[in-house]
Amino acid sequence: MNIHPLAIVSPQAHIGEHVTIGPFAVIEADVVIGDGCTIAAHCVIKNGTTLGPNNEVHESAVIGGFPQHLKRPQQLGRLEIGAGNTIREHTTIHRAMKPEGVTYLGDENLMMAGAHVAHDCTIGNNVVLANNVMLAGHVSVEDRAFISGGVGIHQFCRVGRLAMVGGMARIVQDVPPFVMIDGNSNCVVGLNLVGLRRNGFSADEVAELKRAYRVIYRSSLKWNEILETLQSEFTQGTAVAFYEFFQTGKRGFVQERRVPPGATIKLRPTADDADTSMPAAPAASMPEYKSKAG
Repeated sequence: MNIHPLAIVSPQAHIGEHVTIGPFAVIEADVVIGDGCTIAAHCVIKNGTTLGPNNEVHESAVIGGFPQHLKRPQQLGRLEIGAGNTIREHTTIHRAMKPEGVTYLGDENLMMAGAHVAHDCTIGNNVVLANNVMLAGHVSVEDRAFISGGVGIHQFCRVGRLAMVGGMARIVQDVPPFVMIDGNSNCVVGLNLVGLRRNGFSADEVAELKRAYRVIYRSSLKWNEILETLQSEFTQGTAVAFYEFFQTGKRGFVQERRVPPGATIKLRPTADDADTSMPAAPAASMPEYKSKAG
């Protein structure tokens, strides 16, 4: 253990073996720091935080801070961080709002400088949050998603696995897995083909994802019919993830930028779709699109 003499470490904190803590770092009482972690100068690790092994926390990060909420209760939940994460300068990650809640960060994630993760967020493994990404409360980001610089994600939104969100995008609906979001239009612009190749997806797997993508965004099916098609035609393999993702969600799903004639993926349910299971999103954020033929 290598603790700088200018660091302030509570004797009630649990510090693992081979941990390095830099000058002016503050480690509060109800903190667990796993073996092999490095806590750089001026970091603050606050009560209610657990770090697994081999995490790197860089200068001036604040880990386990209070939720930024007008009605923050006195009793808060915890922050749990897995193994092998890199948390860069000035990153902030907040504890959960309720005593039984957990803000969770998995393994091998990269949080670039200035990233913010609010209360009750859940982040999977191998996720990249680039500089100044802002996750509001209760956001979920699945494995290997890439969130580019300056992106803001509305509370309760989800980002599916291996999705890539372009820089400066405003995300106010769920981002399906495997897709790319354009930072200018905030819309889907196809599959994340580069990410799929880099993660070892075969040509057959990519072709199956393309076929499912066409069902979702290019068919003339109603939303409940899209779900039925995904469930019946994609029963195994990677494309199963689409149906699983679309089964849940509270804010609707991000629309495709190119809306060809005949594409009828619903932005919000209509009277003709009384049996739809797609959740409605706030009307202000979801204008009704019409094709040129309409």
